[in-house]
Amino acid sequence: MIVKNLEDVAGTKGEAHGNKWHSMRLLHAEDGMGVTLTDSILEEGFKMTLWQKNHLEACYCLEGEGTVEELDTGTVHEIRAGTLYAMNAYDRHRIHAKTRMRIVCTFVPALTGTETHDEDGSLSNS
Repeated sequence: MIVKNLEDVAGTKGEAHGNKWHSMRLLHAEDGMGVTLTDSILEEGFKMTLWQKNHLEACYCLEGEGTVEELDTGTVHEIRAGTLYAMNAYDRHRIHAKTRMRIVCTFVPALTGTETHDEDGSLSNS
């Protein structure tokens, strides 16, 4: 059984952050679950273009409000507490936090913990 809390992840490879975002990656490939689970904070005004070309990702908004735009179609979806959005086709998208957002995300395949965002917004090992 795996039991972790946010304090266990603080200061390890599981803690990732950037401009107006902070993510606690609670599960990694080495945990053997086949999925990564994150607890992430997007601060008000956060905007980022992402392209999960190496992972499928599902996100569930626990608090806050924002939008996610499908870049291939231009469709914009309102995100608020209780909303799930999933990049099930390696979708290019832009996320914008209108208010501070807390989201839980899963990645398949699981992250190793060394990934960083490339210029195109995708995650790859550094």
